[in-house]
Amino acid sequence: MHTLLTIVALLIVLGIVVFVHELGHFMAARWAGVRVDAFSIGFGPAILKWSDKRGTVWKLCCLPLGGYVSIYGQEDMFHRKKYTHLPKDKKVGHYLSVPAWKQFIIIAAGVCMNFVLAWLIYSADFMFRPRTVQLPVIGQVLRNSVAFKAGVKPGDVIMKINNANIDNWGELIIAKELASAKNSEVLVARKNKLITVTLQPSERWGLIADGSKKTEPRTKPFFKALYSGLRETYHQSKTLLVVLKQIITGERSAKQLGSFITIAQVSGQALEIGFFAFMAIIALLSVNLAVINLLPLPVLDGGYLLILLIEAIIRRKLDGKAMEIVIVCGWILILLLFAFTMWNDLARVFRLS
Repeated sequence: MHTLLTIVALLIVLGIVVFVHELGHFMAARWAGVRVDAFSIGFGPAILKWSDKRGTVWKLCCLPLGGYVSIYGQEDMFHRKKYTHLPKDKKVGHYLSVPAWKQFIIIAAGVCMNFVLAWLIYSADFMFRPRTVQLPVIGQVLRNSVAFKAGVKPGDVIMKINNANIDNWGELIIAKELASAKNSEVLVARKNKLITVTLQPSERWGLIADGSKKTEPRTKPFFKALYSGLRETYHQSKTLLVVLKQIITGERSAKQLGSFITIAQVSGQALEIGFFAFMAIIALLSVNLAVINLLPLPVLDGGYLLILLIEAIIRRKLDGKAMEIVIVCGWILILLLFAFTMWNDLARVFRLS
């Protein structure tokens, strides 16, 4: 039963996040007057398939670990001679028949929709889910800890960590994690005075929250919830970028990267906890998909956007064999990353390392 719940949770989470992403590309292409040949959730043979009035084939496939929108002529982006030799009737609705700024919108629309999905989920969470917030008030400082040596005292209120505002204990923990191997400049309020202390890198700072300093359970009104949802979306995006940077620089272990197995396990656990926890996982995965897709790597949306920007700057088109090689290298990189994250998950599940 637990395995079935995990699989169902994975299918729902991936289905929603991928559908919203591809829907962004689809709607932008339709708006720009570009033909969409197929809209697929999943890969491989189709379980369900139908066509709409404009000729788009909608498919639900047997391997639901992603999806795609097939846009007419997009593969000719690096073979423009093919487009120039097409008869006029074949150029109608072609990807290259619209100006570059519309191509940019078509490509960027997927990640934009993922950000919007996360923003709406986070906003709804602030609006409808009452929460008790642990304020960042220090109840105890462990002797000989990093915080103790820096001069932090019980009763201090953490205001900022490395210029990031701290409103609750959860944000304090995240900021501490993001600090990683660097010194942290911490602004504390102490008896109506603001004091800056420097905390050296450590697994634990030695801070214990004052359990009595909590706000009452509450929800937020509409506009404040929208603002808080936007802030949370930005915060999660920034956190992912910092974590990726730390993995690249070696400050964090690349073993933390996980595949769809990790997504399935976390989604299943969230579904067991309840509706709000499950929706939070959908929002988080939507942010992750958006941020990763914006990375300037070949075959990702960010790679194509970068190419369009370069073309706009140099005022000529990039095409030919060299671009084909770049795209192939991009696919190889993605496949290697997929294999690496799968190995991480299998090693963790079967305790191979």
